[in-house]
Amino acid sequence: MNPTATNEMLSPWPWAVTESNISFDVQVMEQQLKDFSRACYVVNHADHGFGIAQTADIVTEQAANSTDLPVSAFTPALGTESLGDNNFRRVHGVKYAYYAGAMANGISSEELVIALGQAGILCSFGAAGLIPSRVEAAINRIQAALPNGPYMFNLIHSPSEPALERGSVELFLKHKVRTVEASAFLGLTPQIVYYRAAGLSRDAQGKVVVGNKVIAKVSRTEVAEKFMMPAPAKMLQKLVDDGSITAEQMELAQLVPMADDITAEADSGGHTDNRPLVTLLPTILALKEEIQAKYQYDTPIRVGCGGGVGTPDAALATFNMGAAYIVTGSINQACVEAGASDHTRKLLATTEMADVTMAPAADMFEMGVKLQVVKRGTLFPMRANKLYEIYTRYDSIEAIPLDEREKLEKQVFRSSLDEIWAGTVAHFNERDPKQIERAEGNPKRKMALIFRWYLGLSSRWSNSGEVGREMDYQIWAGPALGAFNQWAKGSYLDNYQDRNAVDLAKHLMYGAAYLNRINSLTAQGVKVPAQLLRWKPNQRMA
Repeated sequence: MNPTATNEMLSPWPWAVTESNISFDVQVMEQQLKDFSRACYVVNHADHGFGIAQTADIVTEQAANSTDLPVSAFTPALGTESLGDNNFRRVHGVKYAYYAGAMANGISSEELVIALGQAGILCSFGAAGLIPSRVEAAINRIQAALPNGPYMFNLIHSPSEPALERGSVELFLKHKVRTVEASAFLGLTPQIVYYRAAGLSRDAQGKVVVGNKVIAKVSRTEVAEKFMMPAPAKMLQKLVDDGSITAEQMELAQLVPMADDITAEADSGGHTDNRPLVTLLPTILALKEEIQAKYQYDTPIRVGCGGGVGTPDAALATFNMGAAYIVTGSINQACVEAGASDHTRKLLATTEMADVTMAPAADMFEMGVKLQVVKRGTLFPMRANKLYEIYTRYDSIEAIPLDEREKLEKQVFRSSLDEIWAGTVAHFNERDPKQIERAEGNPKRKMALIFRWYLGLSSRWSNSGEVGREMDYQIWAGPALGAFNQWAKGSYLDNYQDRNAVDLAKHLMYGAAYLNRINSLTAQGVKVPAQLLRWKPNQRMA
């Protein structure tokens, strides 16, 4: 390559900077790069090498022979606002294209939702697995603290307990909860369609007003497609017939998609299909374009991504792949605001990427659905998988060999299975009595409910810090948590008691914006000092 070409590559910008305005100190340059309100002009000094200035002058013929140094790379004044979809921030009334996803049984607690909401960050309350009175109490508390939002509540698909799903929707409509995060859905149900359609109306100009927003968390294209399309006419007609929605709302529901936002859920904690982010997100984005071309929605659906997003690098990579927003989950469970016990949060802070595995899910046990949990420091995965093995092998509790049954009663349940059944009956009589009715005369169903007793309580033991049950704690987490712990190693975030959800959110978003600047500079052919290549959690962001 000739000298002229090299010079053109390193000096593509028509600016020059005065040497006195240039910083060569690494710490000063790091602060300049973190100041997103100002542009950064990079020079290559003959003696000092890489340097940064925050002001520059346009090169003129008169200045061409001056001692000012030419600008070899440039990054504009862009920060977190440059990441993701601005409409996501506008529609949900938030500062960042970011939200904290739900973790069931109140792990995504009122404290977590309120802390993030007060900072202008969206968070989904973990309503799944909670009885209606508990969810209603959470609604009242969160709405009192965040009267203008932002907040949302999780609506989890409950194939074995449709009454619980319906009850949640009725609560959300009663209290005017305007955004739900629909998760673990295998397809559309009357409940989610009812929530969506019941919030539709027209404004004075005749435009459709979407009163109830839906963010659907999916990992399969066939499920994503259903949420991207309008609600099915047959399902809507039944809701009209039973008086749940009006004829006009049925008409409007066929003009808008079922969801405003689709979260492509990659390899996450809890319910997951372990999909790789780099294959799932582009596939869902391509599907969105097909659906938009077909239906020509006035407001196109936004596609974001979660699962595996636990560091600034992962956040930026997800945005660069086209995500409208990012979602975090596992990393928030270790925060002080999460509804997890001190023991669990301490364990989570030391979890590595390989310390997770799959185990049967309580809510979809009979279907063989699994979720991702921590395997380090707990025997839950092994015991839960053993229960599912027994369930598939035998047709009733009575058919289990005596020695196997005694082992279960002693090691797992710590009580007789007859006593566990009595407790199960009492539990479902409060929650969903039809579950017990369905088990009468169906020994296989009865066995499933008994086994679900352990699967359901193991998560609650983890949350409450049940003494003596530590080896049975069910702790949901994905490999993103291990990546976060590795990134935070040696910093103040190593201490789980210093992890705050707002702090973590800002580290990811500001860190991603910072790395975006670094990548912009390296793409222009400059060699950035190694000390500046990473966003380091060396100070609190909140």
